[in-house]
Amino acid sequence: MNKDIIAGKWTQVKGKAKAKWGDLTDDVFDVAEGNSEYLAGKLQEQYGWTRERAEEEVSNFGRTLD
Repeated sequence: MNKDIIAGKWTQVKGKAKAKWGDLTDDVFDVAEGNSEYLAGKLQEQYGWTRERAEEEVSNFGRTLD
């Protein structure tokens, strides 16, 4: 699933994202609204991951939604 589709279906996939990254707050998911770059940045900040790792996590998450 590409980034545009994730953004368009954000309300539907937000619950799955919350389950996967439970340490992020509801506010983060509300602000993200499907913005993969913002979400990757918050994952990087919360989990101490590299930017590449955070982007890969978001990308892999998107693929699980197909």
